[in-house]
Amino acid sequence: MSKTALTSRRCQSSLWHVAITDPLALRALTHPLRLDLLELLSATGPATAAHCGRVLGASQASCSFNLRQLAKYGFVVEAEPGMDRRERKWTVRDPRPTVRVSGNDAVQRELERVVVERETRAALDGLERGDNWGMVSALASVTREEATELRKAWLALIQPYMHRATGPEQRLVRFFMAATPLPASDQEDS
Repeated sequence: MSKTALTSRRCQSSLWHVAITDPLALRALTHPLRLDLLELLSATGPATAAHCGRVLGASQASCSFNLRQLAKYGFVVEAEPGMDRRERKWTVRDPRPTVRVSGNDAVQRELERVVVERETRAALDGLERGDNWGMVSALASVTREEATELRKAWLALIQPYMHRATGPEQRLVRFFMAATPLPASDQEDS
């Protein structure tokens, strides 16, 4: 895996900066908890499996297993040991990782599907908890190029808030943007 700018053709996450051509490595990312772990470590820095489990609401054992799987494919590495050398801390290889998906369209679509399902589930969970800090939905008439510019502007807008320490009044908040064109046949009558 070499460091490059990333994105799949249609799916950009704030998390990944690695070119992936190995289908097995790419497949390793098609697990929602692994994506959550990468995103959490990217946002907060080194952490133990126990800490990740508490933040993500997953078991320590599950986080530990999935962190080892991410390490197997080079997405995370062991961080410097802390004061308690019995606890293994993990960190992302690159402080601002990005994933460039290339080659295998079926695996790419699967990764994109997992990302959308994961974000949808998180939004629904927030609604069920009554813990939603805002929602936006819009229908706009844009070209593919304009949609790309909107995505870049959105990422530039949120960038200052990413990868920073969380203060007393702050919480980690998930944001998701998708540009999904309506089917062409729906627009022919206009």
